[in-house]
Amino acid sequence: MSVDRIATMIKPMLEGAQMTVLLFLIAIVVSIPLGFALTLAVKSSIKPLAWFAHAYIYVMRGTPLLLQLLFICFGLPMLPVIGEYLVFDRFTAACLGFILNYAAYFAEIFRGGLLAVDKGQYEAAQVLGLSKWQTMLRIILPQMFRVALPAVSNESVTLVKDTALLYAVSVPELLHYAQTVVNRDFTIMPFFIAGIIYLIMTLLLTALFKWLERRFKFD
Repeated sequence: MSVDRIATMIKPMLEGAQMTVLLFLIAIVVSIPLGFALTLAVKSSIKPLAWFAHAYIYVMRGTPLLLQLLFICFGLPMLPVIGEYLVFDRFTAACLGFILNYAAYFAEIFRGGLLAVDKGQYEAAQVLGLSKWQTMLRIILPQMFRVALPAVSNESVTLVKDTALLYAVSVPELLHYAQTVVNRDFTIMPFFIAGIIYLIMTLLLTALFKWLERRFKFD
């Protein structure tokens, strides 16, 4: 296979990869703080809020992401009365689905990080005269993120791979263009190229998190 032909295959796939990266960035930037907010809601003394957060996390983690994407893209517009106000373009709907889904997973990761912080840290903060918020910001959160970082790294890599689900809701991303080239040129080479692109993206992401671990001495 000539270099020119390979280049012809790669060009549209790189355009699709841009959509993949864009979705990843939007989802990761929004879902991480949303997940932390859910963690705080779960630990809230306001019982209805805590129950809602628990139920939300259970539902989002207990149902397939693909089902959630299909519901947001095609199900919400069919709801009586309010359906006409819940019509989104496919990419916006996909971003919403990924954000809502991954926020639930990050919430559980952060909850585990909080549980890993020794209770003696809270008692020491009280002895030092720190307020509740000072204790959280200066003592608890740094330790929580230290514990949670490896799991956040793993979930972020999974997010990169899950972006392939955009194909199911007709958003033209990397896999969509790979399938298009396969159908056009009758060769499986685009699937190998797509796999390599995914591997490069996950490799770069993994390297970033490894750097963060070294930078902040999380070993």
